[in-house]
Amino acid sequence: MISRKKSLREVYVWELPVRIFHWVNATAIVVLCVTGYIIGNPPAIQHATPPEANYWFGWVRFIHFAAAFVFILNFIVRLYWAFAGNSFARWNNYLPLTRKQWRSIFDTTKVDVLLLSPKPVYDIGHNSLAAFTYFGVFVLFFIQTITGLAMFCVSTNNVLEPFFTWVLLKCGGFFVVRQIHHIAMWAFILFTIAHIYLVFYHDYIERNGIASSIIGGWKFVREDLAEEYETEQKQQQQLQKQKDGIANETTEK
Repeated sequence: MISRKKSLREVYVWELPVRIFHWVNATAIVVLCVTGYIIGNPPAIQHATPPEANYWFGWVRFIHFAAAFVFILNFIVRLYWAFAGNSFARWNNYLPLTRKQWRSIFDTTKVDVLLLSPKPVYDIGHNSLAAFTYFGVFVLFFIQTITGLAMFCVSTNNVLEPFFTWVLLKCGGFFVVRQIHHIAMWAFILFTIAHIYLVFYHDYIERNGIASSIIGGWKFVREDLAEEYETEQKQQQQLQKQKDGIANETTEK
């Protein structure tokens, strides 16, 4: 039996746009990895029937391209929400800009990576190590998007071809861009495996509903952490009001 020493409070962490982004992104990545692997390693098939009766590989490419555009549009919406969303979705969560974030990275590394401490690190949103890792994944999103669009536009004689030809020229040709795109696919696969493992690992040791939170948006947070978060939010609101007041006085003068 597992007992708790501290009471818990429900906190609404992941807003609906963040949850939609997560599941659309997960679905798109799975489809892209499966179809991308087939495109990168097409099976040798010989048929006696007419080619138009065996257009399955064309459908694989079409599904890959369709999922790619869903992936790109979904990513653009998430970039917007990094500025419009709540404090847990904001861009500054993903860059270690404060001493508190660096301390969280160090402490989480000791627990999750080096296994030097059995005591879990509790955070309401992403812990700083996970958030910084997601920033790296966002960079990977960008690389995958640029290389994918470069190959798509050039190989299909697309109207956007002039805007992406420079990628092929800078990288050393189509083959090099294809290799970067293919290696990035495996990086996504490895990240997905680690991500799923760590979600259920933290859900087990922290007992905060992290796995279900990406469906409903709510996490179970220790009362002291929730109070600390509320205090920080009030202080930030007061500072913002003071800045707005100073700005209004300056404008009136």
